[in-house]
Amino acid sequence: MKILLGTHIKEADRFTMLSEPIESVALMERASEAIASWLCRRVDRQRPLLFLIGKGNNGGDGLAVARMMSKRGYRCAVCLFCEPQHMTEESRINLSRLPQQVERMTPDRLKHIDAGILLVDALLGTGVSGRLKEPLATLVQQLNAMPNRVVSIDIPSGMKTEWENDPSQVVHADVTLALEFPKLSMLLPEAGGCCGELCVLPIGLSAEYPGFSETPYSFLTADDVRPMLKSRDSFSHKGHYGHALLVCGSKNMMGAALLAAGGALRSGCALVTAHVPAEGAVALNVSCPSAMLSPDLSDCFSSVPARLDRYNAIGIGCGLGTSDETMTAFAQLLQAVSVPLVLDADALNLLSRRHDLWHCVPPGSVLTPHIGELRRLTGAWNGEEDKLDRVRELARRLQSVVVVKGAHTMVMMPDGRAVFNSTGNAGMAKGGCGDVLTGLVAGLLARGYTAEQAALLGVYFHGQAGDAGARKFGMESMNSRDLLDQLVVGRLPLTDDARLL
Repeated sequence: MKILLGTHIKEADRFTMLSEPIESVALMERASEAIASWLCRRVDRQRPLLFLIGKGNNGGDGLAVARMMSKRGYRCAVCLFCEPQHMTEESRINLSRLPQQVERMTPDRLKHIDAGILLVDALLGTGVSGRLKEPLATLVQQLNAMPNRVVSIDIPSGMKTEWENDPSQVVHADVTLALEFPKLSMLLPEAGGCCGELCVLPIGLSAEYPGFSETPYSFLTADDVRPMLKSRDSFSHKGHYGHALLVCGSKNMMGAALLAAGGALRSGCALVTAHVPAEGAVALNVSCPSAMLSPDLSDCFSSVPARLDRYNAIGIGCGLGTSDETMTAFAQLLQAVSVPLVLDADALNLLSRRHDLWHCVPPGSVLTPHIGELRRLTGAWNGEEDKLDRVRELARRLQSVVVVKGAHTMVMMPDGRAVFNSTGNAGMAKGGCGDVLTGLVAGLLARGYTAEQAALLGVYFHGQAGDAGARKFGMESMNSRDLLDQLVVGRLPLTDDARLL
């Protein structure tokens, strides 16, 4: 799913209106019907709704949805924060279409409403620039202090579509219903948390709009994943599906190696060998009996495994440590290897200390840093735009894929394209979850996927396993071991869930 930048969002609307053709108010009606249908699936009919209406077309969407929800039997009210003469033509049309049963509320009553009323934020759309002016700045602070749950239409009011967002100037929504595609700022840590749960609603914008092919940003969904998946031939054997090597673990850090091995074993590759300290052999055999052992006689990574040519991909770094002995072995492995690597954790920390080894990273490898490891590789950044530029340069320089882990994990390609993941949740912010991802991506590489495909499939199914773990155990109680139990490569969702607000 392509993500347009702010300069192209309105142009996509205009292009759709000309190419169908369809009038602006009719396109608004189509978008509003998608919003109303979503609300009907998720909001109890007994729950009252209050629509907060601004002067732009975002407010027009809110007015149209209020009409549709009222006709479906919901108790709806609207609160206008502008005079009708200042509204766009489409908004005035939808204001005139409101049925009499929709209550008109004045802004001064907002502070006295019941906490059970669901607020629908239709104040500001994607055209925000600069800081909010009064009275909107105070209104946003008032809304954020209220106990009511909030659903934002298209984008939380006050949020810019890309950079330089101040969360104190943005409505903190419980759910954001992004129309057609998420906006880039929703996927970045600067203010993405203001969106709450992110739901993308298709509204039928023309896929022929040139901006969709020009944007370097996209959002990874099941529809993107499905065509990448490989099938398995009925008459194949294990020699057809690849052999992954994992160089992981050290004294007191064997858990990381076991989680990585478990991830690789779920990937679909035929064979997994783990090069771990010999004292971890029993733990590996008990926890991962399907994996083979390559013992290191030291209590850390100190020797390069024999016959590297028999492996199709190598994952390295989980629980490795950064001792001098390990640094020496790491340099030797980089200088000897020709197959793609998955570099994580301490492998990235070692690489950040030895820039002279960067040229030894085989093109088509995958790096999977969290934010701290990324900072050690790229240096500190000044804002989200600078961070993305630094990640883009790192991927270009190494001709490798860089997976920046976090909310909406970003996968940066060597050609500058950035893909944000749609799966996963905050319950995955626990030790060991990244180790599972390392093993999974290494196994997918060994299975025969390209670095781009392995990274995208890896983060998608890893996040999906996290979502399944959260449903089973809750985000607080789930842990990294649960990801292995829930990890199913190739299983894609059929329907959205239907949790009530």
